Amino acid sequence: MRLGLPRWAGTLAVKAAVFITVMCCTLAALLGVLVHVSVSNETVGQARELALSRLDEATTAFESGDRLMSGMGVDPDGLPESLRELAASGERGTMVADHDGRPTMWAAGPAGGGRALAVEVDYSQQSRTINDLGRAIIWSSALAIGVTLLVGAFAVTRVTRRLHTTARVARRISGGDLDARVDDPRTKDPTRPQDEVASVAAALDSMAASLQGKLLSEQRFTADVAHELRTPLTGLHAAAELLPPGRPTELVRDRVAALRTLTEDLLEISRLDTGRERLDVDTEQLAALAERVVRAAGNHTEVRVVRDATVETDRRRLERVLGNLIANAHRHGRPPFVVTVNGPVVSVRDHGDGYPLYLVEHGPQRFRTEGGAKGHGLGLTIALGQAEVLGARLTFGNAEEGGAVATLVLR
Repeated sequence: MRLGLPRWAGTLAVKAAVFITVMCCTLAALLGVLVHVSVSNETVGQARELALSRLDEATTAFESGDRLMSGMGVDPDGLPESLRELAASGERGTMVADHDGRPTMWAAGPAGGGRALAVEVDYSQQSRTINDLGRAIIWSSALAIGVTLLVGAFAVTRVTRRLHTTARVARRISGGDLDARVDDPRTKDPTRPQDEVASVAAALDSMAASLQGKLLSEQRFTADVAHELRTPLTGLHAAAELLPPGRPTELVRDRVAALRTLTEDLLEISRLDTGRERLDVDTEQLAALAERVVRAAGNHTEVRVVRDATVETDRRRLERVLGNLIANAHRHGRPPFVVTVNGPVVSVRDHGDGYPLYLVEHGPQRFRTEGGAKGHGLGLTIALGQAEVLGARLTFGNAEEGGAVATLVLR
């Protein structure tokens, strides 16, 4: 099982801070141990040499029968037992031990008869020096770690801030704002060093510009084609009206009407793509508007009013959205068809097979249908575009007991 970590623990800044802290602590501990061991060995070595030199003086005085000086004696009190046994066995040695409440460096050697000749040297100053050195190492290491963390946090924050800016622009582009750009200053000044973040920002800006250019070209092409088709279709429609009655005439008129509808839909989509549509806002009763749309559709659709609401909206665009949703339900679903008004929320439901999975997950796509369904996929695309112009939220889903449900939430 993997250990669950909080979401903030996965950020680059936290990882960098942890890495810097671990490395600083490791480096400080390593240098501190090396310095402490080196100074301690040197201090102990000097004290040992002093104690052994005094032991030599004591040995000379003891062998010549002279009186031993202060701090020298045979089997003195406080001599560590292990050092006493070493001297009694004929060896010389030194040891640091507490004596009379203070650290003392002992040096001992054989004095004959199983006795030990020992000298003591005050080790208090050396002990304080080593302890002060240890505290100094700890405080200086803590200070160095703190300063390094501050500097590292400042450097990492500058990088992460630029990364967050790049990610925010990428999300804006993904949401449809193709004018969004990172505009990293480093990408505009070739004399400045170009790091990896600047390269990512430049690549994102280049991709957005290329994508915007292609989409604008596609929108212009769609608008131009639809506009150019209007004139010949108008003439074709007029010519079809002059044909004699009969089944062939009906087929021609039906196909011409379908072409005119498709052309008008394409023109409407091209206008929505420009993002320059303006609202004609007025106060509307939502239940009355829904009933009016159902009557205009001329098909059997039930209107259920759970709670009526008064909304400030563009009546024509809202009728277009509801009309397309109802038409799509009748074209692809099965009865009963129900339009429900619940405050500012309007839902259109049928009891057919439901929306395709791609539509529920990604929204309607132009000229895409599944399962042998008829149509061009433009009706729901226009409904979604008009809903965005209204500032409303249009979602598509499937009911648990079956059937497609489109929900429009007005603001």
